[in-house]
Amino acid sequence: MLIRRPRPGDSASIRPSEITPENVYLNRRTLLQAALATGLAGLGAWPERSSAVADLKYSRNEKYSLTEKPNSYEDITTYNNFYEFGIDKDAPAENSGRFRPSPWTVTIAGEAETTGKFALEDILKPHPLEERIYRLRCVEAWSMVIPWIGIPLGDVLKRFRPTSKARYVAFKTVLRPAEMPGQRYPVLEWPYVEGLRIDEAMHPLAILAVGLYGKTLPNQNGAPLRLIAPWKYGFKGIKSIVEIRFTEKEPPTSWNISAPHEYGFYANVNPRVDHPRWSQARERRIGGGLFDARVPTLMFNGYEQEVASLYKSMDLKKYY
Repeated sequence: MLIRRPRPGDSASIRPSEITPENVYLNRRTLLQAALATGLAGLGAWPERSSAVADLKYSRNEKYSLTEKPNSYEDITTYNNFYEFGIDKDAPAENSGRFRPSPWTVTIAGEAETTGKFALEDILKPHPLEERIYRLRCVEAWSMVIPWIGIPLGDVLKRFRPTSKARYVAFKTVLRPAEMPGQRYPVLEWPYVEGLRIDEAMHPLAILAVGLYGKTLPNQNGAPLRLIAPWKYGFKGIKSIVEIRFTEKEPPTSWNISAPHEYGFYANVNPRVDHPRWSQARERRIGGGLFDARVPTLMFNGYEQEVASLYKSMDLKKYY
């Protein structure tokens, strides 16, 4: 049997820079040594697989759905960035079995008339769930097409009546190192935080996702509640959200804190602006086997017609 091995110059080869950000890659030896010292033998030593998922009732939103064929459920649930469960792509599926996404509450805070702690069920009511087939583009130059199920973020935010001072919306991930082993290591500053400008958050493309492929979100995909802004790079899609805060000033974001010269606040997909360590002009579509097809990256991840007006007065090379 002939096995073809990609050479360094082969366009089908996958560079380390496309898999793991440099600051994380350089810390990997330290992290593994620490894990071994505590008897974990690395972040993949957790014995349980992810918790079961449940069926959802929803309708398809054709207006905001792509006609492209989605990636398989296996692709979507086994190839993930969720550093709270480990830094490798298969680590979230392997390490998230002890995470408990129910019961769940979300704190609403900041510049809004209605604030407090709300059960997830109350956050979702009275909005019917809808399925939207969106592209997901990650800054490491890979992409998928995913049938998310959720509700428009803007509809949720309006219920809490943000004040005139609310110019941004900040999000926070749960902090549970006992259930999220990646949070035991200083890969990032925990808990994970993200944010949107409020007009971005109110855009009809932005959703709060609670499921995919007709079922509730698996733990490794951000259960039970995550952000989807499909014109932005995947790291903007914060997972396992426990706080939504309306702010007057631009909120800090985790990857910008970690590497401000590489990751800006906006995270808009722009193939004309390279990452400092690799090009963003092309992307690798997951699901095609060892030699996944590489295709040109679309401006705003293909959503230019819908969202370009949000940035018409901005220099997108400066505000990346």
